[in-house]
Amino acid sequence: MKKESIVPFFATLQAANPAPETELEYSSPFELLAAVLLSAQATDVGVNKATRKLFPVANTPQAILDLGLEGLEAYIRTIGLYRSKAKHLMQACRMLVEQHGGEVPRTREALEALPGVGRKTANVVLNVAFGEATIAVDTHIFRVANRTGLAPGKTPLEVELKLEKRVPAEFRLHAHHWLILHGRYVCVARKPRCWECAVARYCDFKPKTPAPA
Repeated sequence: MKKESIVPFFATLQAANPAPETELEYSSPFELLAAVLLSAQATDVGVNKATRKLFPVANTPQAILDLGLEGLEAYIRTIGLYRSKAKHLMQACRMLVEQHGGEVPRTREALEALPGVGRKTANVVLNVAFGEATIAVDTHIFRVANRTGLAPGKTPLEVELKLEKRVPAEFRLHAHHWLILHGRYVCVARKPRCWECAVARYCDFKPKTPAPA
């Protein structure tokens, strides 16, 4: 993507959705952390279904620990890989209680030290809970960044570092959500919906997908 196309690309996404938000449901930094940890290789819709039952019962690290592993598994068994996620979430809760007074830490290093929390999860928490201009590269962002030519890269980290360089400062806080939502609903995996894409003119993808007959 040409450098001069980047500002209009993001300005168009911003005009359509000035204050984008995560589709995960949460009401505290801990609920967000738990939801993101559970969302790996699962849909936000599926995670929300489980957390709507879990969070009214247990929505703090201590309350999750009090449930016990089997108790936690019972609430999240509809989510893929629920056993390993339950184990990671329990271990993370223990660390939060023992090392952070039950609060979610606000640094990348402390977040990434938690079991089950990688760079992507840490970036989501820093961005959504604490308002930092981080960009978490998931499959949607990885695809959109490569397909449009905005920030091509072979790994999520390479794409993230390129996005940090190429996304203008005024768009960086919300860039993560604009790109995810664009990838989820318009620039979809199998066949991008170019005929209804507001930013198609700025994008390097060729040939553009025609409208279905």
